[in-house]
Amino acid sequence: MTLPDLTTVTRAGHVALVGRPNAGKSTLLNRLLGLKLAITSPKPQSTRVSAVGIVSSDDYQMVLLDTPGLLDPSYTLQRSMLASAIASLRDADVAVYVHDATNGPPPPLDSLLPPGTPLPRVQLTWANKADLLNEGNRSALEATPNVIVGSAETGDGIDRLLERVAGHLPLSPFLYPADELSTQPVRFFAAEAIRESALAILHEEVPYGIFVDIEEFRENKSPIYIRAVVYVERDSQKGIVLGAKGRTIREIGTAARTLIERLVEGSVYLDLWVKVMPDWRKDAVALRRFGFHVPPE
Repeated sequence: MTLPDLTTVTRAGHVALVGRPNAGKSTLLNRLLGLKLAITSPKPQSTRVSAVGIVSSDDYQMVLLDTPGLLDPSYTLQRSMLASAIASLRDADVAVYVHDATNGPPPPLDSLLPPGTPLPRVQLTWANKADLLNEGNRSALEATPNVIVGSAETGDGIDRLLERVAGHLPLSPFLYPADELSTQPVRFFAAEAIRESALAILHEEVPYGIFVDIEEFRENKSPIYIRAVVYVERDSQKGIVLGAKGRTIREIGTAARTLIERLVEGSVYLDLWVKVMPDWRKDAVALRRFGFHVPPE
């Protein structure tokens, strides 16, 4: 690992990417990193806990927190997701409010949060999906103070965003070695890759009832051996995930293995199983077992 030269003046800090579901936060994280790390899906609420990515240049380091979409929670998992987003905001030096520009002007960030939620001193708004706007709507957004217009999908405006965020980071030595890309283990992103593949292949309500648990991750093997359990909430969902003669779970496994192999830059043997955990999204005990923080009622 390459440690930074502490004799130079550098900036470093935490940056929370926040906004409504499907605003493009995960796509933005991946674009800023220059590689696919976070789960992306056209289905809303795909991010359940804050994924962490680290961007380092010669003179700054951003620890990026890709947070769950801000919503009014209706069950226990959603309360946990909102708590994760709020915790990321509380720890951040800069908040980048990611807004889907196709939905018109962005409402104030605090209007999307519970009253009294603490916000970082620095808040920037990223009007995303500008590639889908007509010229008039884009010009109107560009004239709005503190709004940076661009597209995480195409990369338009990313350099402007990086420059603005970097200028607001505290003077500090780097928080992590300059070649690190995340503070989270590879097994976290392997589980997310499996869930992303399930989101892409399955339909209706089934993908939202899925949790992926990595039971075994043997990196000293070639290929790398990963045993994972795909939990669902009902027996009927188990049948759908398995598919006729196991075709669907094999399709999910093939897609997920491709994503994981890109991440680890090596071959992977992925051993997938499907189990039922009844109504786990509403069960605080099950959620804590799966590693979620469940706030009090």
